[in-house]
Amino acid sequence: MPDKTGIGLKVEHYRDVLEGRPDLGFFEVHPENYMLGGGPGLTTLEAVRSNYPLSLHGVGASLGSYDPVDPDHLTRLKALVDRFEPFVVSEHLSWSRYQDHFLADLLPLPLTTAALAAMTANVNHMQEALGRTILVENPSTYLEFSHADMTEPEFLRALVKATGCGLLLDVNNIHVCAMNHGFDPIGYLDAIPGDAVGEIHLAGHSIDRYGERDIRIDTHGAPINDDVWALYEQAIIRIGPKPTLIERDDNLPPFADLLAEAKQAEHVMASLAQGANNASVAG
Repeated sequence: MPDKTGIGLKVEHYRDVLEGRPDLGFFEVHPENYMLGGGPGLTTLEAVRSNYPLSLHGVGASLGSYDPVDPDHLTRLKALVDRFEPFVVSEHLSWSRYQDHFLADLLPLPLTTAALAAMTANVNHMQEALGRTILVENPSTYLEFSHADMTEPEFLRALVKATGCGLLLDVNNIHVCAMNHGFDPIGYLDAIPGDAVGEIHLAGHSIDRYGERDIRIDTHGAPINDDVWALYEQAIIRIGPKPTLIERDDNLPPFADLLAEAKQAEHVMASLAQGANNASVAG
């Protein structure tokens, strides 16, 4: 399903999905919302899964922590993976746990060899526990550490090589970080291992003013803007069609608006694929 699109499944849209059976390739959920013994949420997810593939996009493993991944978290995640057989399981290049203290945010990692070693150990542990390869998503960040041993694409490339994991390429996050930190987003795309990308995320962001600077914030609370769409086209040109998710977690619009964005992503992939085919024939 490389050229299929999906939407993040929200309670507010359950009826649209179950009754409308929209023409989509998949739905994505945060597994932490369904690590339960039962209840209506799991029942609804079963109904959705009977009609669509699922992607499980985790936010609670804290793979970047120096501490090992919480074993209870992995046990409950494994039960959910076994039950719903998602086509993708993903997590973040971030940390949110220190010993027994949990933070309600996805915090950035220093791009150091020590952080890479910790991330590698936890990705390997998670993949072994689940019995499958996971994808790791590039983060959105607002500050840079004073020291780094490598760039973020170099970090991700080394992580893929060390663990065999794949990548979840968040195009909005690349744009947000490029604008916040002043690097070239096209250069970022050129530096990542494109063959490792198993899914793409598209989302909206906000622009906040701090003194004389504009800071882009990854809110998932607005439509995808033109700059992100243009960067998505550049990503597809480089790595080819990939399952693409429309993320919206705040200021939820009518489901039809998200479906329109999903169809726009499908159109981008189809148009670029057709262009590539025409060029190949002409050559």
